[in-house]
Amino acid sequence: MHRTSTRVILSCAAIGVGGGLFAAGAGYLAGLVAGLVPMLYGITIGSHFLPSAVALALLKRPGVAILTGFIAGLVGAAFAPQWILRFLGTGLLVGALLELPFFVTRYKNWSPVLYYLAAGAAGVLLAAGTFVVLGPEHYAPWFWALYLALFVLSPVLFTWLGRVIAVSLSRAGVARALT
Repeated sequence: MHRTSTRVILSCAAIGVGGGLFAAGAGYLAGLVAGLVPMLYGITIGSHFLPSAVALALLKRPGVAILTGFIAGLVGAAFAPQWILRFLGTGLLVGALLELPFFVTRYKNWSPVLYYLAAGAAGVLLAAGTFVVLGPEHYAPWFWALYLALFVLSPVLFTWLGRVIAVSLSRAGVARALT
């Protein structure tokens, strides 16, 4: 059985709290965007990817993206309790989807391509779900093209940002005792 150190768990908690605070603010922004310019809503979905991407890129251990996403969801829900299921479900789902390619490679391949592949595939999955739930007949084709493209691009962008943050944290020596 693989043992996870307290340092790794506390690192996930710290990243999750920061990500949850960010997600709470992004959640309120998402509501504003959805009401004023709904075709741009897809930009906000990537905020859920940030904490899991930071944890996975910094710690490079199984389960850290899922744990961090869940913690971020708990913190986000504390500031926006009306979205508790959205925050918790999205945190868990995003963490699992980001970890999937690393799980398939048995956590031996940490290629940057896998991060972006996972984020893009997760964006496609979320976009497809939204398309089905909202119904294609309710909006014009140009609306859907923009809306769905942003649903795919935003997770990739926030995953890139998460990797940049992880590299900065690593250079600062934050994960030195963890790796």
